[in-house]
Amino acid sequence: MLKPRSVLLASVCLLPALIAPGPHGVAYAQQAPAAIPAGGVVQAINVSGNHRIDSSTITAYMVVQVGDPFDPQRINDSLKTLYATGLFKTVNITRNGNTLDVNVVENPTVDQVLFSGNKAVTEKDAQAAISLKPRSVFTPQAAEADRGAILALYAKKGHYNATVTPKIIELPDNRVNVVFNCTDGGATSISRISFIGNDHFSQGTLRDVVSSRESAWWRFLSSADQYNSDRVQYDEYLLHKFYLHKGYADFQILSANANLSPDGKSFYLTYDVSEGPRYKVASVTVTSGINNLTDKELRGLVPISAGDWFDGDALQEGIDALNKRALDLGYAFAQVNPDVETDPKSKTLTIKLNVVNGPRVYIQRIDITGNTRTEDKVIRRELTVAEGDAYNQSKIDASTQHLKNLGFFKDENITTSAGSTPQQVVLNTHVTEQATGQFSLGGGYSSSLGALLNTGLSQNNFLGTGINASINALLAQRGTQINIGVTDPYFLDRNLIAGFDIFRTVTNSYTSSGQSYSYSESNIGADLRAGYRFNDHVRQSFTYTISQRDIYNIPAASSTNIYILNEKGVSTLSQVSQTLSFDYVDDDQNPTSGLLLNLTTDFAGAGGDAKYIRLSPDVSYYIPLEHVFGSKAWVMKLSATGGDLIDVAGYHDKIEDRFFLGGDNLRGFADGGVGPYVVPQAGSNSGGQIGGRYLWTTSAEMHFPLPVSPDLGISGFAFVDAGSLWGARPLNGSALIDSTAPRVGAGVGVSWNTPFGLINLSLAQPVVKHRGDQVQQFRVSFGTQF
Repeated sequence: MLKPRSVLLASVCLLPALIAPGPHGVAYAQQAPAAIPAGGVVQAINVSGNHRIDSSTITAYMVVQVGDPFDPQRINDSLKTLYATGLFKTVNITRNGNTLDVNVVENPTVDQVLFSGNKAVTEKDAQAAISLKPRSVFTPQAAEADRGAILALYAKKGHYNATVTPKIIELPDNRVNVVFNCTDGGATSISRISFIGNDHFSQGTLRDVVSSRESAWWRFLSSADQYNSDRVQYDEYLLHKFYLHKGYADFQILSANANLSPDGKSFYLTYDVSEGPRYKVASVTVTSGINNLTDKELRGLVPISAGDWFDGDALQEGIDALNKRALDLGYAFAQVNPDVETDPKSKTLTIKLNVVNGPRVYIQRIDITGNTRTEDKVIRRELTVAEGDAYNQSKIDASTQHLKNLGFFKDENITTSAGSTPQQVVLNTHVTEQATGQFSLGGGYSSSLGALLNTGLSQNNFLGTGINASINALLAQRGTQINIGVTDPYFLDRNLIAGFDIFRTVTNSYTSSGQSYSYSESNIGADLRAGYRFNDHVRQSFTYTISQRDIYNIPAASSTNIYILNEKGVSTLSQVSQTLSFDYVDDDQNPTSGLLLNLTTDFAGAGGDAKYIRLSPDVSYYIPLEHVFGSKAWVMKLSATGGDLIDVAGYHDKIEDRFFLGGDNLRGFADGGVGPYVVPQAGSNSGGQIGGRYLWTTSAEMHFPLPVSPDLGISGFAFVDAGSLWGARPLNGSALIDSTAPRVGAGVGVSWNTPFGLINLSLAQPVVKHRGDQVQQFRVSFGTQF
């Protein structure tokens, strides 16, 4: 690896800074000692020129003392020792008879450290990196070291053309202000990434593996194309992981070189690799050294068999499974020692996994550092271990993941250090804070709401307490939404989630077929929420909602069906809801495997006009297809939903209470365009869908990568949706079509994950439809809320 350019610059500039005069004529060079004759004994040492440092302190630093002979070497060593303290600008030692005269000029003290011109590096980061602080002693060496530290920060951000010049401003009483004048320079990008020695994988394939990217116009919102030595080290890890996953157990990175282009504006990044042969597994054995854990039982947990191509990811998965099994049985100190032996001639390898009960080690103390904003308790409650617990690496890894999931920090690291006894360790939890407040402003188009503007302000870590507070507004052609919400994930410092929302929504309902029974619906109210986590996967939440609903802006009777006319006016809703969730997906934001099940029950009737029970189960199952297609971007999602609305106490459900089908939950059909249908009367446009009491949907959706750069955030999907909605109550004077027959839609689409939100474009064809169904083949959804 090349040295960071900032270090080289600091090295080149250090010598001139030490020998040249500083600003305002301040001499930076060490004074040569005058020749002092030998002979006699030092009877006294007189110190002069000192104002801040006691004379006794100065003489204590000296090698020669009162009563010592006049030894030129010891006097010269005393001079060097005084300079080495960093307290003095100049030191002069002379002999006056049997007395040593020591004259010093003290280095100034720092009053303030200031920065100018810095944009890419914040003042907060720069202050944390330097050693000069208010009330510290100023030395040119310290200023030069701090200059190098600031240049290193610029290098991490890809600014290798940055310049930093320290200046001092002299103040009364031998004080100075230190000013670091900075010029950011342009970010140094990567113009070329190439690989040498890659016989089995193309340049393009390996470029997709590493996180660094070649500079391109569409990466203006990303820093992946800026050279960063830390990212290069991470890329080496990604390459090792990729080749081990593909079976190349002898893979090595011979070198990773970054060379500046001739114009100094970009880097050429080159990896020299040795792939080695691809290995097949000859045998896999598991040996248990723990009672109650048999070799046969543990062998079944390792997803590798003889004859398979070697897979480093599968081996790690097996090791994790063995650790977990031992932990589940109470063996907190179990260790898995893998032994992999390769045979290059036969291109096979043998895997031996030895499970042993390791030494008993306990956590003596947990130290938390780096949290300048977030309270300690917010971090401690995410840790799955406590002081006095048995040391367990799996739980520590889970704790690190929990801290990452908070989103409060840009770096989380848990390390260990020795405790007071060999059986104890100290857990050092270090975090680096990042901004948790967000302001969003975006616009777009949704098939359900038309052109829209979305804006919001949120703080995910309000005052460092972990509380989430937000206000969001959506303004669209066919509706508005305003929501103010606060959520405390650990209410009363317990395992309780509590919060509230205040909301107002207005929706202008319409039909894509041009029927004019459109109307407006408003809903204004608030809710209180509380929830409990049983464990990492199971949780339950309860919500009480009270709101006022209004159906208005209804056209003339000849243009509106009888159901809408019947429900005109204001009604109140007082509803208690509960949701029981089983979350076993691998990633909440971008799941690729696992199960997610939500069982929701609504009860309306504790006051208010509405009185019903509504059941809404929802399940999704994600199947990774990487083993088939060789890419994690291939995922199959199977999902299903249901709905059952039960009126109670003689209540007749209204359009606000019912389920609707079409749009995002049945693509190929318009929003609410499927289900019980009122046939328009002759000579009028008074027909349309009115919702139903019984619902089911199923969907099979395949996600796959597109032949474009992954940095664009574009992926494809294909789907088949099916569902049905029925159960409307007939009214006198209306012709109602209410069929349980299924409808089916199929199509393809593209997802674009932009910095302003998720955009989904889909093209679907209704495969099975019935009379009255409203079709919508092309659909645009902007943001995750649609």
